[in-house]
Amino acid sequence: MSTAPTCQVVERRCGEFLISTDPALLDLNVIHGFLTNCYWAKGISLELVARSIQHSLCFGIYDESTEKPPRLGARHGAPESRKMPGPVQVGFARVVSDFATVAYLGDVFVLESHRGRGLSKRLMECIMQHPALQGLRRWILLTRDAHGLYQQSGFTALAAPERYMEKHSADVYEVRKTI
Repeated sequence: MSTAPTCQVVERRCGEFLISTDPALLDLNVIHGFLTNCYWAKGISLELVARSIQHSLCFGIYDESTEKPPRLGARHGAPESRKMPGPVQVGFARVVSDFATVAYLGDVFVLESHRGRGLSKRLMECIMQHPALQGLRRWILLTRDAHGLYQQSGFTALAAPERYMEKHSADVYEVRKTI
């Protein structure tokens, strides 16, 4: 018995942009470049980002009006690289789920150069409509400043925050570097 459903690639075009779950399109350098400098994953290693991608359902946003140069190959632990030029990745999100009861949404971003075009909203629509993520009892996410975006997809503040617990290691990426 398989432990996770086989997720077919889902794609949606929005003007000159493509939103896709195809792992072969992911640009690990773009994803790591953003995450290692953002407030929630500052300092995260390339290897850790690659591992998180391997164990998640990932959504990329690609600008099809711009071609990137060919990639020479995947780095160790990274998703397989495309051998041909293709669209430039400008956004990302990943979902960690059992595909039956719960999903955690994380690492959602659109590069600053492409903000203000409705891409975050389109990305959230694609995530919430993905066939493998239907009928879940609970979705979870953390945000410091994007409450309005997530409220448009039905997210609310915790109804019973006293029921939730966490074990948070804020400096885990810094600790990993010193080991």
